[in-house]
Amino acid sequence: MIPTDEQATAAFANRALLPLMVVVTLALGWILLPFYGAIMWGAIIALLFTPVYRRLLARLKWRRTQAALLTLLVIVLVLVLPFALLTAALAREAALFYQQLQSGEVNPGVYFQGVFNALPDWITALLDRVGLVNFATLQRRLAAGLAQGSQYFASQALGVGQLTFEFVTSLFITLYLAFFLIRDGDGVAHALRNAIPLAPEHKKELISKFTTVIRATVKGNLLVALIQGALGGLAFWFLGVGGAVLWAVLMAFLSLLPAIGAGLVWLPVAVYFFITGALWQAVALTAWGVLVIGLIDNLLRPILVGKDTRMPDYVVMITTLGGMVVFGINGFVIGPLIAAMFMAVWHIYVTTRIEAAP
Repeated sequence: MIPTDEQATAAFANRALLPLMVVVTLALGWILLPFYGAIMWGAIIALLFTPVYRRLLARLKWRRTQAALLTLLVIVLVLVLPFALLTAALAREAALFYQQLQSGEVNPGVYFQGVFNALPDWITALLDRVGLVNFATLQRRLAAGLAQGSQYFASQALGVGQLTFEFVTSLFITLYLAFFLIRDGDGVAHALRNAIPLAPEHKKELISKFTTVIRATVKGNLLVALIQGALGGLAFWFLGVGGAVLWAVLMAFLSLLPAIGAGLVWLPVAVYFFITGALWQAVALTAWGVLVIGLIDNLLRPILVGKDTRMPDYVVMITTLGGMVVFGINGFVIGPLIAAMFMAVWHIYVTTRIEAAP
């Protein structure tokens, strides 16, 4: 049968629609790329607080806007306000630490000198063999590196603490998007389900996997990070380590790295205590780090993250590390999410092939 002119025109239009859709989608992604983190966190916050919205919606007799505004108020009180207060405290402490470095009140060279002087002879001999004989040069390099890193960290923390334009803009986009996604999320989810060109059961599996991984990764990792950071900061405060808030935030941030996170902070401090002769502080900090901080990571993270995502612990760890290398701080969510979607898509593909086989 020879196609008519109308059929040929319709076929050509259908073929041209897909490339056009790809182009406009890439163009939109390019425009939104500078704020991808704010958009991602707006969607995550909406996903996490949708159950709160639904409870409020039932109490407010299905007035969606009022329920969404109350949910947003809960988000501000529970998330934004504590984060702002903590960031302000961190900014003050980081700026004070940098000023102490500049004035010489805190001198890293003195600490390094004490460590080097306390080293046993066999370690000194080992350093001599590998060519690290010039301790003065090594101390200067370490001190300069610490000062440079402290300056950068202090400037970044102070910038956030002073509510820079970029920070305020990202926060506004996050909350603004979260409000509309909370209020109109059902419609958005329905449109996305219709746009996915898969069988209904496969759509359901992918969406279920997506929401489960987001909830488990964000709630689990953030909860573990907060607990480990608080416990580490408490130990540093008790042992008289300066800048306990600063170190607590750093431990919380590094705790997003499974298995090794907080130990990157407390372990060098424990080694410093041991080398400089503060034995009970070294033993106490090591015991606290291994038995308390480490136990939190080994017990809670598999329960809160691995169990719900149904992924092995090593997959969660590797994809979290890889995601943070590629995407920065947002990678602790994006990495495991990509891994989960990879496994779900391959499971659908294999299942479909098996079902289609004669």
